[in-house]
Amino acid sequence: MDYQISRGRLRRQHGCFMLTVTKLEPQKKNPQRLNVYLDGDFAFGISRAVAPWLSEGDQLSPQKVQDLKKSDLIESAYQRALNFLSYRGRSEREIRQNLIKHQIPEEIILEVLDKLRQASLVDDRIFARNWIENRIQFKPRGKRALEMELARKGITREIINEELEGLDESALALHCARKKALRFQHLDQESFQKKMSGYLNRRGFPYQIIQDTILEIWQEIHQAS
Repeated sequence: MDYQISRGRLRRQHGCFMLTVTKLEPQKKNPQRLNVYLDGDFAFGISRAVAPWLSEGDQLSPQKVQDLKKSDLIESAYQRALNFLSYRGRSEREIRQNLIKHQIPEEIILEVLDKLRQASLVDDRIFARNWIENRIQFKPRGKRALEMELARKGITREIINEELEGLDESALALHCARKKALRFQHLDQESFQKKMSGYLNRRGFPYQIIQDTILEIWQEIHQAS
């Protein structure tokens, strides 16, 4: 909410009405934030990091007050984004959605995303690359599934295609199937094929790779036995 400034309380300086900082009070719940009083009345709260120079007796124009309040909103939203990023890497869309959920204005979101990019804390290409590598290592997926996952994260088609180029789906399907085969090895061939086909299909592998993989895994099991 904008601070309503009474013209009767403003002091004119160099053709501009000014307000005097009469008190800076640390907030009880968060000492890193200050309550700012202008001409004796509470005006707004602000992070110390936003205006470390601010002192009692300073004179502020109405525009400067609005600039400080906007800077404080940006800093607060930026810290929220950093906390969101502390759990795992995020795409720009994920960060945007999180800030929207907390009712951060679009103008502030754009400033925060720009600040994160400049600090190399958000990069959709790096996010996509790390996501794919993580999936390959822990939860292998076919290209189709990976494309859908990354698209939901807001990654562009261009980045998705480039990062998935060269992915060996056949090797990934075999890796998945070998891990699952132990649970299906007691089944007859028809039941084995049905179970394994459903499993690999849910993982996003294409039909032909699924069929080739099932045949190879079935042969491996029975050659071993």
